[in-house]
Amino acid sequence: MNFRLKLPDSAPSLQAAGPALAGLPAARAVLGVALALAIFGVFILASGRDPLDALQGAWRGVIGSPFGLSEVGVTMIPLVLTALATAIPARAGLVNVGGEGQLHTGALAATGIVLYFHVGAPALMLPLMALAGCAGGGLWAAAAALLRRWRGVNEVISTLLANYIAILLVNMLVFGPWKNPDGLGYPYTIPFDAAAILPAIAGTRFHWGALAPVLALIVCYVILTRTVWGFKMRAVGGNPEAARRRGIAVDRYAAAAMIAGGALAGLAGMVEVAGIHHDLRPGISANLGYLGLLASWLAGHNLLVIIPACFLMAVFLVTGDVLQLTAGLPSAAGMALIGLVLFLVLGLRRLERRPL
Repeated sequence: MNFRLKLPDSAPSLQAAGPALAGLPAARAVLGVALALAIFGVFILASGRDPLDALQGAWRGVIGSPFGLSEVGVTMIPLVLTALATAIPARAGLVNVGGEGQLHTGALAATGIVLYFHVGAPALMLPLMALAGCAGGGLWAAAAALLRRWRGVNEVISTLLANYIAILLVNMLVFGPWKNPDGLGYPYTIPFDAAAILPAIAGTRFHWGALAPVLALIVCYVILTRTVWGFKMRAVGGNPEAARRRGIAVDRYAAAAMIAGGALAGLAGMVEVAGIHHDLRPGISANLGYLGLLASWLAGHNLLVIIPACFLMAVFLVTGDVLQLTAGLPSAAGMALIGLVLFLVLGLRRLERRPL
């Protein structure tokens, strides 16, 4: 994967990118997805199953089912936030691969509010948890920003390694001091009170945490395209030396972008524990931090394209679960399909950029 980021020279190019997926015309993006489905069909055929029947059954179970659509929505909520956690630092020329760890630290901080803070007004519990989640993820990302500024440590390495530390920290707590004494030995915290749970919608697992990625996307878009701060941050990502010569505090803007991305991933962790699990446990993420990274690259770090990119990935993830039930395929089928889509769509983008 090429980690060299090149940003557009002006804000209007960001606004005009809506019809494209990951910097490609819509037709090329559709071609990449179609080719991925065709290759995936060959794999299904090689396993002794009818690919058309399998894919039609997956369509009915995902798009044609209210339950399937609700599961797509549930998957998209943290996926959009972790994609933004990559896209915002990318605007400043940074590569944040630490969404997984930042999600875990956000979930840990939000759980700490539930366990140790008894709020007099129950209506304040969820806002406090959200603030704690953002703080946890932001502080975890700040460590990588500080290492980059003071010691020259590449943020790709530091954020990647920090993922494992965050996951082990959560495991240490849920297997140790935060373990529910009445949980029959299972590594979970005590269940959250009703005030710390995001209400479900229409009896499904889809919950009001869906407002978080919507608001985050709007706020990030407005800041990046309508404020001086956003303009300077894009200038830092486009040409840091030129930005420095014009008096822009390059290191400060880069650190702010990294911390903002970590805060969004931390908010995703809060949403997961408050909206889905209602406690803290191992494996709360299901690799959503890494998948958000891939979604952001699929969208070309374009905020306007993150929603369709995340929707596509969420559909394929749920498709993998449906194929496991209806066609007997392994649950990893959805991840394999996502890998094919990324390979082909990004490959077509590379061909498009190659001079004739």
